Amino acid sequence: MLAKGCVRVSGRQGLFGVQIRMAMLSSFNSPKISSNDRPKPDQLLKDIASYVHNTKIISKEAFQTAKLCFLDSLGCGLAALKYEQPRGIIKPIVPGTVVPNGTKVIGTKYRMDPVNGAFAIGTLIRWLDYNDCWLAAEWGHPSDNLGGILAIADYMTRLSKATAGDDGRLFTVHDVLEAMIKAHEIQGIIALDNAFNEVGLDHIVLVKVATTAVVSKMLNLTEEQTVEALSQAFVDGQSLRTYRHAPNTGSRKSWAAGDAGARAVKLSFLVKNGEVGTIPSVLTAETWGFYDVLFNSKPFEFKQRKEFGSYVMENILFKISFPAEFHAQTAAEAALKGRKILRKMGKSYKDIKSIKIRTQEAALKIIDKSGPLYNYADRDHCLQYMTAIPLIYGRLHADDYHDNVASNPEIDELRAKMYCVKDEKFTEDYHNPDKRAIPNGLTIELNDGTILDEIVVEYPIGHKFRRKEAVPLLLEKFYRHISEHFSGDLSKVEAIMSKSSEDSFEYMSIDEYIDYYC
Repeated sequence: MLAKGCVRVSGRQGLFGVQIRMAMLSSFNSPKISSNDRPKPDQLLKDIASYVHNTKIISKEAFQTAKLCFLDSLGCGLAALKYEQPRGIIKPIVPGTVVPNGTKVIGTKYRMDPVNGAFAIGTLIRWLDYNDCWLAAEWGHPSDNLGGILAIADYMTRLSKATAGDDGRLFTVHDVLEAMIKAHEIQGIIALDNAFNEVGLDHIVLVKVATTAVVSKMLNLTEEQTVEALSQAFVDGQSLRTYRHAPNTGSRKSWAAGDAGARAVKLSFLVKNGEVGTIPSVLTAETWGFYDVLFNSKPFEFKQRKEFGSYVMENILFKISFPAEFHAQTAAEAALKGRKILRKMGKSYKDIKSIKIRTQEAALKIIDKSGPLYNYADRDHCLQYMTAIPLIYGRLHADDYHDNVASNPEIDELRAKMYCVKDEKFTEDYHNPDKRAIPNGLTIELNDGTILDEIVVEYPIGHKFRRKEAVPLLLEKFYRHISEHFSGDLSKVEAIMSKSSEDSFEYMSIDEYIDYYC
């Protein structure tokens, strides 16, 4: 009998057997030790930090567009305050809390710490789904970053003035516009070729990353500290897209960006106030990194643009005609044209037998929806609903998503007559960087068998190709929003419009400009 663990040896074969056995035992008893050599930070972190700290924006077109985006976003924020739900969500958690030298929340009397201020401002801007948009492999709203940017700029400026410059920094409107251009660029360039939606993640991960990048610079962090903050933003828990899609569509999609902006501000302050540590290979670490855990082990791709500049702001899409998910903007415009054609024929939506909606793949993924619609968020993300309302009422306003309008049974009856088909050419033009079309085509068949010519709209009025047509309408939209909010104080409306059109507008101190909104 051999003792346990011993081997019988017989000649050369026995010796070879012993060697194999010993090697096996060695492999079992000696676990693999991972190298703890600290890698250099992932290249993308360094590229973003270098862009934020070292690139000067010189594009006149970018600043002109950023001003429009800034005014439009503030107007959208004021418009959201008409509704009870966003007013409730942005309240201080502790009633009556006032932070000395705190961030002022537009349209309210609130003075908050910059983290909660970022949440409140970002939530208001995003609430009506009426702020600017970026459509690529990933979709999103780059002006969502303004919540964090404005909260920090306002807070730091008020703090600096209150402490005679001992702490903080003075920001002008121009500084805010430049931060917006850079945040737009970071979010938009990553979105060009990388579809977070395909792995179930919401695009607000890019709001968190872009806001963290620019806010860290605004807080006087070094380039290395910006890398540190960015690594924390990527390692953070990332939101699922669940709340944007049937059957779970809900109002979280309206405050998710505010939440991401607030988190970005919090992470930046953590780095500023105490070293929280860089996670250098947060993206590329084997098994534990962002790519392996959340992106199907694929690194981000940058096929269309490899450098950060001002491309995204120059090509941003504005929502002008309708407070609606952007892939439906051209469908709603086509529906209004269809209504006019029907009226000329002495017909109406009641004479419609069916409607074929020819659309892009992205619209099918996000807003092609049948069955019951349970709330505001469900309706403003339903292509058929946003097509039915213009055909029935000749309009599409934010109020049209509320229950008092949605309770009209004729809306669902008309929705049931619609069906969507994916068009490959539409999808190709949607992804073409020289076009960035968002096409929709409606073919209406009437009960008497008449089939109307297809109504196709390729580019919404907020597209760069229609910018000249859009600018006066965008300013009208801004004026409408501030006039409705300050309806009892015409002098405040006139003051905002006057200050916003002055040549010296960009060089106003940001706190002084925001005071007009509070």
